[in-house]
Amino acid sequence: MGARQFVFPQAGDDLASIADRVLPDTEGASQQLLSWNLHLAARAGQGRGGLLPSDIVFTEPPQA
Repeated sequence: MGARQFVFPQAGDDLASIADRVLPDTEGASQQLLSWNLHLAARAGQGRGGLLPSDIVFTEPPQA
């Protein structure tokens, strides 16, 4: 079992800009990333959205 691919946010990044960069031709890419990053969804659901430079953003789904 290998590690999932991930990125750290760059200055000024939000989930949409990361989605545009890592999943450029994917419809609904931001929502797809959010579904793979429940830790970010939980933060957004608590009214504390936004990304920190130390956040890990997984760019592929969990492995089975």
